[in-house]
Amino acid sequence: MLTPIKNCKIAIIGLGYVGLPLAVEFAKKFPVIGFDIDKKRISDLISGKDYTLEVEDKLLSSVLKKVQPSVGQNGFFPTFDSTELSDCQIYIVTVPTPTDKYNRPVLTPMLKASENIGKYLKKGDVVIYESTVYPGVTEDECVPVLEKVSGLKFNTDFFAGYSPERINPGDKEHTVAKILKVTSGSTPEAAEYVDQLYKQVITAGTHKASSIKVAEAAKVIENSQRDINIAFVNELSKIFNLLGIDTHEVLEAAGTKWNFLKFKPGLVGGHCIGVDPFYLAQKAQEVGYHPEIILAGRRLNDSMGKHVATEVIKLMMRKDLKVIDAKVLILGFTFKEDCPDVRNTRVIDIYKELRSFDMEVDVYDPWANPHEVMHEYGISIKSNGELPELKDYSAIIVAVAHKEFAKFEIVKSSSQVVFDVKGNLDKNNVDARL
Repeated sequence: MLTPIKNCKIAIIGLGYVGLPLAVEFAKKFPVIGFDIDKKRISDLISGKDYTLEVEDKLLSSVLKKVQPSVGQNGFFPTFDSTELSDCQIYIVTVPTPTDKYNRPVLTPMLKASENIGKYLKKGDVVIYESTVYPGVTEDECVPVLEKVSGLKFNTDFFAGYSPERINPGDKEHTVAKILKVTSGSTPEAAEYVDQLYKQVITAGTHKASSIKVAEAAKVIENSQRDINIAFVNELSKIFNLLGIDTHEVLEAAGTKWNFLKFKPGLVGGHCIGVDPFYLAQKAQEVGYHPEIILAGRRLNDSMGKHVATEVIKLMMRKDLKVIDAKVLILGFTFKEDCPDVRNTRVIDIYKELRSFDMEVDVYDPWANPHEVMHEYGISIKSNGELPELKDYSAIIVAVAHKEFAKFEIVKSSSQVVFDVKGNLDKNNVDARL
C-alpha cells in the first residue's frame, strides 16, 4: 500500500545541477531531505549558497531548515548523514551517470545510491530515478540492489518510478517547474502515484509513459538526437570551410524554410549531450546491434576541439606567425555560455592540441571555478579580476559565447589570429569561425 503523497517526506539523493532545483521546488510544498556525499556542497547549501548558480541564494534561503521538517510542513534540510533519510517515504535519485575513459557507462553512483536507500527502505515506499540511463537500468540494475539490501520484495513491498531530468544548466527561462515532465512507474498504481507527485510542482504538466523502459528510452534519445544534429552541422562546417563558404550564412539562408532545424556548429560537451548517446550505444551493442549513426555523430563531435586547434595553426602559418612557443589565449572554458559548469567541456581538447605544439596557452573564463578546473583537468586558468591583455597573444580563440566577451575589443590583425568557435562576433573582426 502506497503512502498518501500528502503524508510523505521526500528524499533527494544528489544535490547537483539536477537535484538541488528539484529539491527546492518540492520544498515549497513538502518536507524535503537533501542528501549528498560532498560535505563542502552541503556546507555551502546550509549557508544559503549554490555554486552551480541554478538556484538563487534568496530562494534557497527561503526554504532552508536547520532541522528536519516534519510531515505536513514544508522546507529543505540538506545533509551528508544518510541516517537522516530513514524517515522518508519517497526517494528521488539525481546522481551523475558518467562514462569511463573508454566511453562505457558508469552506473556506480546509481548503484551506491540504491544501496544507501535500501538501508532505510520500508513497505509502501517509492524510489524514483531521474539520472539518464539506457533502457532497463532502473528495473534490471537498481531494483535488485534495493531488494537485496532492504530484504523487501519489488512491486509488493516497495515500488519504483523513472522521471528523466530535463535540466538545462544556465537556462533561467526553462527552469525545472516550467519543463514538461515525463513520468512512469513499475505498476499502473505506481505510475499514477509518480505522475501525481510531480504534478504538485511541475506547472508545465506531465506525460505519463506506459512503462519505465519507455521513459528511460525517451530521455536517452533526446540528447542523442541533438548530438546527431549538431554533428551534421559540424560536418557541414568542415565541408564549407574547404569550399570557402561561410557556414553561418548558409545556415541562415537555409533557416528561412519553415521546417529547417536551426542547429549551429560548435563544441559538444557537458554531462548530457556528450555522454548520453554512449549509454544507448552500449545497450544496443549488448543486444547485438552496432549503432552506426549514433557513434559516427559522437566521433565527429569529439573531433571538433582538435579541428579548431588545427585551423588556428594553419591561420597563424598563413600570417607567418611563429607557432612553437607562441602565446595563445582561449576565452571560455565552461561547456556552455553563461554557466559555471565545466563537466566534460571539450575546450580542453583545444588546449591539449595547442600545447602539443609547445604553445603557451592561457585560458580566461569569468564563470569557471579555477579550483574545480585544476581538480578536474589539471590546468590553471584566469578568472575574474585577471583579464589578460589581448594584444599580448598571437592567437585568440573565443571558445565559449559568454556575454562578457561581446564587450571585448577583439579585432583581427596581421599580427594576430582570431577564431570564433560559436560565431557570435562580427565576422569582419575574426579570421575564421566554425
